[in-house]
Amino acid sequence: MYVGHFALGLLIIAKAPRVKPLPILLGVGLLDIVNGLAVMTGIDHVTPNLASGPYLYFDLTFIDWDHSLLMAIILSVLWGSLFYRDTRLALLAGVASFSHFLLDLPLHNGDLALYPHAERHLGGGLWASLGIGSWLMEGVFSTLLVVWTWRLAARRGVSHAWPAAFLAALFIQLSPWLSPTKFIATLPEPYTHLLLGLVITLGFIVPGIVLTILVVNAERKGRQSGVEEGIVARAKSKQSVS
Repeated sequence: MYVGHFALGLLIIAKAPRVKPLPILLGVGLLDIVNGLAVMTGIDHVTPNLASGPYLYFDLTFIDWDHSLLMAIILSVLWGSLFYRDTRLALLAGVASFSHFLLDLPLHNGDLALYPHAERHLGGGLWASLGIGSWLMEGVFSTLLVVWTWRLAARRGVSHAWPAAFLAALFIQLSPWLSPTKFIATLPEPYTHLLLGLVITLGFIVPGIVLTILVVNAERKGRQSGVEEGIVARAKSKQSVS
């Protein structure tokens, strides 16, 4: 899952528009941000496999220190605790982080451990069973979340056109045909792990920041539009009275 994480983050923000968006939009990708760093340092292990679709082209051989159930809980609690001064933000940031594990669960190919080095692993295996179909399914899922978010924001006079367009661009960029990991999988070591880890980490940090900027701008324009409409309404009211 990739775009779906950000789509859910936008929905959380639309449900709670007064919270700061950055902890949410970075939180939904926290597990992969840590995963990228762990891949670069050799803590996590991935194996190039050009037959591993639909857009990853790597087998996730060992990712227990960020994508196991136990570590997902721990990392989410730690992330939420960073914002302890705002109880609601702390809770939503933690929920956003743990949602990553839940959304990954049906897609991953049995590589999500219960805890680091556990024998039992979880994963619905839709990547393996559906291939490109799982990518399309993620697109449909993300679209539904975006539509829901759009409607919630529109009620407050806020347009989510730019965040939606950015998500569409991310979805196309990480398609089975344009995914940068397909090229990375062909590189020799240590470049494979170093570059893949960097791409994974930046692939969640940069879009999280960009989406935050787009959401903040959308909210600002929505408030300005509301103020302008209020001024016009009051002016018309005075004219009708006179």
